[in-house]
Amino acid sequence: MKRGFLEKLIERIRLVQPGDVQNYLVEIAREKGFLETIFNAIREGVIVTDPGGRVIYLNQAAGGFFGIDPQQSLGKLLDEVVKGLDLAQISDGSGVVNRDLEVFYPVNRFLNFYVVPLMSEGGQAETEGLAIILRDITETRRATQETIESERFSALTLLAAGVAHEIGNPLNSLDIHLQLMQRRVKKLAARVRAGFDESIAVARQEVARLDHIITQFLRAIRPQPLVLRMVNLNAIIKESVAFLDAEIQNRDILVELELEEALPPLELDSDQIKQAIYNVIRNAFQAMKSGGILRIRSGADEFHAVLAFSDTGGGIDPENISKIFEPYFTTKSGGSGLGLLIVRRIVRAHGGEMMIESTPMQGVTLTIKLPRADRRVRFLEQGSEPNSAENP
Repeated sequence: MKRGFLEKLIERIRLVQPGDVQNYLVEIAREKGFLETIFNAIREGVIVTDPGGRVIYLNQAAGGFFGIDPQQSLGKLLDEVVKGLDLAQISDGSGVVNRDLEVFYPVNRFLNFYVVPLMSEGGQAETEGLAIILRDITETRRATQETIESERFSALTLLAAGVAHEIGNPLNSLDIHLQLMQRRVKKLAARVRAGFDESIAVARQEVARLDHIITQFLRAIRPQPLVLRMVNLNAIIKESVAFLDAEIQNRDILVELELEEALPPLELDSDQIKQAIYNVIRNAFQAMKSGGILRIRSGADEFHAVLAFSDTGGGIDPENISKIFEPYFTTKSGGSGLGLLIVRRIVRAHGGEMMIESTPMQGVTLTIKLPRADRRVRFLEQGSEPNSAENP
């Protein structure tokens, strides 16, 4: 192995003048400080280990990614510093390795990293350690997922529109023939006609109900232009709960309203927001089945009105939390898997945000944030970055 500068300097230290040694050391310290300043300034994380996997350098960006103190990590094994990051898993020593990973603490984010063996001088087969370079790909990954989701939703809309059209035509035909039957039945004797009249009336009611369901379904999945008006969010919540009162009573569910009286003004499409609230409430009902408590709270922060729904159902399993917005994904028997997808579309159309927190066997809290009409802009903190922990 070719010897480095320091090894040669140590061998010849007796031949070097004391003043020159001091100058060499000052120069080395200056270069080290210069390099550390650069590495701490870049946004990519840098971790360097020795051949045994002990950390010999970790910059501030890497420390921020994993919520660790760079100084306290020095000399420790990599998997002790970053739990779950096993050196044997990320590199086999044969060359550059490029992989993605998900970080859960201190902020949920996705990182891409590549591992480069640090070869000894001269390019010999022996390595002096590993360099691990990390970069945050959370925003890129989210943009890709949103593009895929948009394409899925467009395909879903086209498919649903086609199916609804194919169902709608036979329904119209059925209704027409039922009307014809109703006219012919009128010519029958009253004793015979009574039974037919009732059956035809029931059939026409069911046809009308199916037609209404199809119309509502199409209205739900097709992007609708917003009809914005200044409205009172609390009034919309109360109207939505009153509309579902019969269902609430049948399921023996207690709905508790905790509404802040002085909510800020909101510019909303009342019909679409009601539709979103219906879907969230019915989702909570299905989770609780029979019995339980649904708490609906309203409030506000500096820039948003906040609407939170908390149920006492079984919660969402951790492996399913990332799938709940996928079309047709549902864990409920008879569920369509479209409810929360529609809710998110409506909330995003209003410029709002959605967050979901779940504890298995303890319930789910779904929070909707809608922008205040009296707060059109806000200043960002100097050097602030987008929140990489934004929910789905």
